[in-house]
Amino acid sequence: MSDLLFFRRFPRWFCVGSLGLLAILAASPLGGRADDPPSPAEKNGPASTKQGVTVSPDHARRQQIGLKIFKEHIRPVLISRCLKCHGGERVDGDVNLATRELLMESGMVEEDAESSQLYAVIAHESEPHMPKGGEKLDDQTLAHFREWIANEAPYDRPLVRRPAAAPSAKKLTDEERNYWAFRPLQPVAPPPVPKDAQLRTPIDAFIIARQRQVGIRLNPQADRRTLIRRLYFDLLGLPPTPEEVEAFVANSDPRAYEHLVDELLESPHYGERWARHWMDIARFAESHGYEQDYDRNTAYVYRDFLIRAFNEDMPYDRFVQWQLAGDELAPDDPMAWAATGFLGACAFPTQLTEAEFESARYNELDDMVSTIGAAMLGLSLGCARCHDHKYDPVFIPDYYRLAANFSVAIRSEVTMDFYGNGKPTKMLVTSEGLQPEKHHADGRGFPHFYPQTYILMRGDVAQKKEVAEPGYLPVLMRGGKDVSFWRKPPPEGAKTRHDRAGVARWITDVQHGAGNLLARVIVNRLWHYHFGEGLVSTPNDFGKQGARPTHPELLEYLAVDLVHHGWRLKRLHRQIVLSAVYRQSSAWDEQRAAVDRENRLWWRYPTRRLEAEPIRDSLLTISGKLDRTLYGPGSLDVMRPRRSVYLFIKRSKLVPMMMLFDWPEHLVSIGRRSRTTTAPQALFLMNHPLVRSCAEAVAGKLPADDEEAVDAGFRQVYQRRPSSEEQTEALTFLRQQSARYQSEGCNEAESRRLARIDWCQTLMISHEALFIE
Repeated sequence: MSDLLFFRRFPRWFCVGSLGLLAILAASPLGGRADDPPSPAEKNGPASTKQGVTVSPDHARRQQIGLKIFKEHIRPVLISRCLKCHGGERVDGDVNLATRELLMESGMVEEDAESSQLYAVIAHESEPHMPKGGEKLDDQTLAHFREWIANEAPYDRPLVRRPAAAPSAKKLTDEERNYWAFRPLQPVAPPPVPKDAQLRTPIDAFIIARQRQVGIRLNPQADRRTLIRRLYFDLLGLPPTPEEVEAFVANSDPRAYEHLVDELLESPHYGERWARHWMDIARFAESHGYEQDYDRNTAYVYRDFLIRAFNEDMPYDRFVQWQLAGDELAPDDPMAWAATGFLGACAFPTQLTEAEFESARYNELDDMVSTIGAAMLGLSLGCARCHDHKYDPVFIPDYYRLAANFSVAIRSEVTMDFYGNGKPTKMLVTSEGLQPEKHHADGRGFPHFYPQTYILMRGDVAQKKEVAEPGYLPVLMRGGKDVSFWRKPPPEGAKTRHDRAGVARWITDVQHGAGNLLARVIVNRLWHYHFGEGLVSTPNDFGKQGARPTHPELLEYLAVDLVHHGWRLKRLHRQIVLSAVYRQSSAWDEQRAAVDRENRLWWRYPTRRLEAEPIRDSLLTISGKLDRTLYGPGSLDVMRPRRSVYLFIKRSKLVPMMMLFDWPEHLVSIGRRSRTTTAPQALFLMNHPLVRSCAEAVAGKLPADDEEAVDAGFRQVYQRRPSSEEQTEALTFLRQQSARYQSEGCNEAESRRLARIDWCQTLMISHEALFIE
């Protein structure tokens, strides 16, 4: 069966990155006995009628053939290799082989083997390969399965007398509720440390205490030039100017570092830097994707909401609530409306046939639920669309009840004074009761939403079960509270259901709802972006398949502190960057590395390359080309000198430069970008017109004297002066490169100019310019 047919028939069949979770078949003997009494079909042969309907001779013949194959070849294999996990002791993947009726309900068997997912997985034509953990079935057995399916896949009798309960019947256990990420927040006191410890904030106590247990210490503090560059790139995504570096180095105030931190946190460019991080998490883009990939020309206002929200230090709980239901919680605030762009940022295939309408809408709902789970709760909720989550206590009904809160939410446009300048701005929002955003599928009558969300068998819209009532995740509901505690009736005159407002209240409720997990996840994200690695190294997965925290007490301390101080992120930034663990040098020490080579105990500051945005923005800043204008529509033109956060994100035309340096594809929530080192990156830095034009701009401002030019070039690019060795090497390069150009026919002045450009470009693409130390 082709991949295309597979995905059309079984939408979201398995979770990305978890192909093995759908256990269709598994090895273990269990089931009916050989001496069970024969069924009526065995006694009497094929019947001529069935519930009053005449059965054709061909049907009867096929039934007879199929029954013979089943008894002789299929039944023994199903019992010995499959039944334990699929109808015997449990039901994995919603596939129950106990009876033919249950098997057919699973959607695994079609009219022939080529169309049947059951055959595809046992023949290893489709993931997950089955039997699980065992060898592929032999060719003769596969041939029997093909023939059995072709002859209507009959059973002579059930494989077990009492089939195992469906996974939806599972109940939460105390063990599942007490998993570390789901527990209520608990106050944690910093551990005691020796008086000689490098203690600057409570964070250090947790780090130092763990280090002392294994006999290692923090590195010494980095020098001031390193610290100011580190701070500027972390908080602003831009390099400091030479003058700013010199002023900080010369500042004798013992609180100079603290004052610098406060200054950067108040910079308007702080919001641009941290908005870009959240755009990864929110899978933000400005087009639909797929074949037509129509532009969403008003989606940029959501990006501007993020910048404003971070700059204004909006409490994180409100930041989250507004992205889910800002239009319901603060209907008179344009910022609240703009925030709802989060829900509708997904890709959407506008080239739809009528048969695809409903599945496309369920895919939209799935994107909303999956992104909320990954971005805000650090959970892979989308797994439960087709089957109970294999590792985390999230069951099929939980998933659909959460999705039902968004049943009628659609992308639309409203016009409001978002910027507060008296000029109305049209912006893309996600709300209810408004005119849907127009797109190509409208011409075929796409309804944009369906009033009710059903629980689907295997995520297939052709297999609807009962209607899903709006609800939340039981594992994150405590104190005996039910849905009514958070879901309130809409106020008089409301145009929306206010189901989303209930989700917003639940997800930020620390005492009874999901707020404890919400706080842990965002605290970890900030640590991740400051250090390149989180206390939990899987920032989008706090479930059982994710990593465990290296310092669980520290994570808990920071989460509690965040909540107790009004969910203010700038305060959390300040605690992190003022700590001794953040301010230490990145020097390597082999003795400490022998104890902790992965630096999981944070004995050194981890050196890491800048991401795509600060690489480009740094080039523009150093050359003096950067346009620091805030807000407004973006552009696809990488040569335009605005910050990279304003590049237009068109899903079918992602900016090549940015993709080279591990830009995300903006399709799903990305909590951690890839980090690659490839030859095309170096070729880009050596040959792209943007890099060359920036190098020309720097070279054009250098003093006439070569020695002074070398000093000025180092100060401009590295914010430091060259060593004597670097000075000598630079002068030698300029002399030799100029001579080479002259030998190729350039006059002396042009040769000297080109040599200087080459030298500046070399500085700007070096390790020191592209890495945070």
